[in-house]
Amino acid sequence: MTLPDPQSLEEALASEERIKETGEWLVSKGIKSILCCWIDLLGVPKTKPVPISDWHRLCKGKGPQFAVHSVSFVPELGPADPDQIMVPDLDSLVICPWDRSLAWVFADLWWSDKPYNVCPRSAMKRIVRDCEAKGYQLYAGVEPEFMVMRWKDGQPVKAFDNDPLPGEGVRPRRQAFGYDVEYTMDSMGFLGELIEILDKELDWDLHDVVAEGAYSQFELDFGYTNILQMADRLVFLRILLKEIAKKHGMFATFMPKPTIGDWRSGAHMNISMRHVDAPEVNIFEKDDGGWGDPVYNAVAGLLRHGGALTAVACPTVNSYNGLVPRVGGFEGGTVTWAPTHMTYGYNNRSAMLRLPQSRFCIENRAADMCMNPYLGLGISAAAMTDGVVNGYDPGRPLNQDLYSLSEKEIEESGTQRLPRNLLEAIETLRNDDFVQQAMGEQMAESFMAYKVDEWERYHQAVTDWEVQEYLRLY
Repeated sequence: MTLPDPQSLEEALASEERIKETGEWLVSKGIKSILCCWIDLLGVPKTKPVPISDWHRLCKGKGPQFAVHSVSFVPELGPADPDQIMVPDLDSLVICPWDRSLAWVFADLWWSDKPYNVCPRSAMKRIVRDCEAKGYQLYAGVEPEFMVMRWKDGQPVKAFDNDPLPGEGVRPRRQAFGYDVEYTMDSMGFLGELIEILDKELDWDLHDVVAEGAYSQFELDFGYTNILQMADRLVFLRILLKEIAKKHGMFATFMPKPTIGDWRSGAHMNISMRHVDAPEVNIFEKDDGGWGDPVYNAVAGLLRHGGALTAVACPTVNSYNGLVPRVGGFEGGTVTWAPTHMTYGYNNRSAMLRLPQSRFCIENRAADMCMNPYLGLGISAAAMTDGVVNGYDPGRPLNQDLYSLSEKEIEESGTQRLPRNLLEAIETLRNDDFVQQAMGEQMAESFMAYKVDEWERYHQAVTDWEVQEYLRLY
C-alpha cells in the first residue's frame, strides 16, 4: 500500500466514518485526553492536550492551531502570518502506557492549504512518495542507545552504579558494563516494566534489552517496519523512556557522550528496500542467501552524501566527541567501536556503513539519538533510492580495522574521514544540493542556521578542559 498524496487540507482529513469509529474506541478504552503531536525541526514533539469531547473537531482540522514560527528556529514567517494547523494521522494512534487515560497521535502540519514546509514529518512523507514513484519502499530498524541517570546533591550520576563516586571512597577499575548479568538484574525493575510495555502493549516485536558498554547504558532491539512508522516509534520511544524512568526516580538521557570515559550512545539505522510491486521481497538478499546487487548501489548513494547525512544524523556538538577511534579512561578498554570514516565493509564496525552478517540491510553507524528521525531516515531513503535507480558504484569494501591503519593506508584506500565536528558537517551539508532538496529549501536553511548558532554558542563557552589545560600553563 503506497502513501496517499493529498493535494489540499480537505483531502488530508480522515473520513467521517473512521473518525466516529475511532472516537468510540477511544471512549471505550477510558481515554480522557488526546496528545496530538507535531514534530519540530529538532525532532521534538509538541502538543496542546485536547479533551476526548473535541475528538471530531481535532480530526477535522479545527482543533488547536500553532504559531510554530514563534517557538521554533524557522524565521521565514513572522507575527503577522497565519498559524499552522495540525492534522492527526489516525494510523499512528496509540494509548500512552505511562498514563492510560491519554492517547497519542502524530500530526502533520498544514499552512495555507498546503503542507507546512518546515514540518519534518511532512517532508518525510514527500520523500517516501518520491521513492515509491521510482518503484521502491524502504523499511528500517533502529538500535536506540541511552543512559539512565539520577540526581544526587544536584548533580547527575549513573542510576545503576553501586561503587563509590569519585572522591567518596575506593573506586577500583572495573570491567565494562556491557552484557553484565549482575547489573542487568539490578536494572530489571526499570527494564522489566519497559519490556512488558514494548512487547505486550505496543507489540514492537522486542527481541532483547542490552546492558551496553558504559555503566547505566542500555540498548533496545526491536523489530523493523516501514521508515515512517519507525520514525514515529523513535520519537514515541524517547518520551516513553523518560516517563518510565521518572516513575523509578531516574531520568533517561540521549546525549551521545555525557563524560569522556563513557561509551557513545548511538542510534544505528538499519535500512532495507523492496519493490513497490513485490513488497514482501527484500531486494538486498538474493535467492541463494547472498547479497543482492542493489545493496551496493544503495551503499553508493549513501556514501555520495555521507557527510551531509551525518550533519543530520549526528546533529549536536557533542555527537562528534563519539566519532573517534580511541579514548583513554574507558571502562574495559580504549577502542570506541564507533565509525570514523565514510566507507563500507562486511561487518566492519569501524566503518560508517556495515553490511551485517545477521541481516540483509545497510547499517549506518554514524547516527545518534539526538537526530530528527524523520530527516535522518528520510534523507537515507532518498539517497539509497537515488543510488539504486542510477546504478552508482560504491567501489571496493574496506574490511580492515580502520583504527589500526596508518594515514597513508587510509588515503590509499580512497576513503574519507567522517566530519570531525558539527561545523565541518554543516559546511558539507551546505554544499550538498541533493540533501538540501530532500529536506526542502526552507527546512535546510533553518536547520543550518540553528546548527551554526549552536556551534558559535559552543565556542563562546570556556570549558573545564580549557581551564585545566591553559590556566597555569601560560
